[in-house]
Amino acid sequence: FERRPVAPGAHGAGRKKVSEYGLQLREKQKTKRIYGVQEGQFRKYYEMADRMKGITGENMLSLLERRLDNVIYRMGIGGSRAQARQLVNHAHFSVNGRTVNVPSYIVKAGDVIAVKENRKKDKYFEQIKTMKVGNMPKWLEFDPEKLEGKILALPARDDIDSQIAEHMIVELYSK
Repeated sequence: FERRPVAPGAHGAGRKKVSEYGLQLREKQKTKRIYGVQEGQFRKYYEMADRMKGITGENMLSLLERRLDNVIYRMGIGGSRAQARQLVNHAHFSVNGRTVNVPSYIVKAGDVIAVKENRKKDKYFEQIKTMKVGNMPKWLEFDPEKLEGKILALPARDDIDSQIAEHMIVELYSK
């Protein structure tokens, strides 16, 4: 293939450089898509992060990382965030002994997340018991034998491996 300096088509040469707003919007949309969050919910996460002490962008990413569906995905129980969301929706998990079926539930440090006793015999969870734990974030702990995990600490920016420029999202919303 040969790379041309313009996009294909009759109007390709007329395409302009993406504006600062366009870059910020693209970053926000990418983050929403990664975490599977709608616009209204994403906006609320930003507003919560803005009210918290510390850096707004890092607080927002920490809130998104601490969603129950994301934590299930990070522990390796769900193959994707969408699958983890469905597992949570179907009430397969308990947090600190109480059943939770809300994917947007925000976990706290010290919370214990476990597969409910009546679900542990399911074929899906039996397979997880035999799987080796992959690269677990250092703020999480998961025991595949017990099908139980614990939140050791709140996630810091270094612990979040997604390539997200959170400062661009903050700039977009603070206009």
